[in-house]
Amino acid sequence: MATAHTSDDESHDRFPLPPAPLPQAGEGRIVSRLRDFDHKSTMLNIENLNQYYGGSHILRNLSFTAEAGKVTAILGRNGVGKSTLLKSLMGLLPTKSGSIQFAGRDLTRAASHQRVKAGIGYVPQGREIFPRLTVQENLLMGLAACPGSTPVPERIFEMFPVLRQMLRRRGGDLSGGQQQQLAIGRALAMGPKLLILDEPTEGIQPSIIKDIERAIRALAQSGEMAILLVEQYYDFARSLADQYLVMERGEIIMRGRGEDMEKDGVLAALAV
Repeated sequence: MATAHTSDDESHDRFPLPPAPLPQAGEGRIVSRLRDFDHKSTMLNIENLNQYYGGSHILRNLSFTAEAGKVTAILGRNGVGKSTLLKSLMGLLPTKSGSIQFAGRDLTRAASHQRVKAGIGYVPQGREIFPRLTVQENLLMGLAACPGSTPVPERIFEMFPVLRQMLRRRGGDLSGGQQQQLAIGRALAMGPKLLILDEPTEGIQPSIIKDIERAIRALAQSGEMAILLVEQYYDFARSLADQYLVMERGEIIMRGRGEDMEKDGVLAALAV
């Protein structure tokens, strides 16, 4: 995997510093050893989140936090509720019970556009760029969430130089990996305090996976945003995670420090 790399941080204007801390979330059902995390810069605080589809209980009392300057990796097989969790965080599904606290605000009942304006950037599975718009127009769509924003931050082009080279090319003409870089760049353009990434390595060639890994690591090391990474590629998640959560049947069954994933037997748990 790629070695650690830290980007030059020219300005904090686009990526604001975190607010005062929030209370630590409840722990839920945990199989791995509990470990103490530093909650001085908690950005996202989820408590006892429940979600249903029809009569099926999909998310079961989920509680966790995500901190500024750290990558929180959520792992689990298909169908365990990861996508439902992200849709709930983005307001695409109404919360049945529990709370979503973000940057000192209660967003439990907030609409999707309000969550975006509050500073949550979302890169969905499958990228979902605008294929008929140019790269530049796609990036400007990210800025549209923040009226009065300055031009596309230079930092995005430093992370993904190919986007500068292809500014006038239509998004649909890019490769899958380039589209993923564009989707991440679009989310970063609005200056999020929380960046949510849903399966960013899916269908991506190894060389671009390394580029994306370097970018995520640089963003985390800047200390200016929390990163929530949903990923099935174990090695990618292990390389980046400061803390990990493993989901099964809508519950968190394991959690711990990213550096302990191998020792804790996370890979074996995912194979069950």
